[in-house]
Amino acid sequence: MGAKVLERFPAGAPRGSWPAEEYAARCRAEGGRATVVMDLSTDAFLVVVPGTDDDRPSSAGRASAGK
Repeated sequence: MGAKVLERFPAGAPRGSWPAEEYAARCRAEGGRATVVMDLSTDAFLVVVPGTDDDRPSSAGRASAGK
């Protein structure tokens, strides 16, 4: 199962500021299933929604298949 990235937020937000969580909360208030995950390779918070493998780029599917 894949996930679709709705928005990216840099991890360096000011102390006490949670822009990714706030964005995800707004999405959930509109009926979405958004959640926040950390992308360690880019040092960013991603707001994602569950998706199918068809939503993922083909190169991402090939890269993760061998791991």
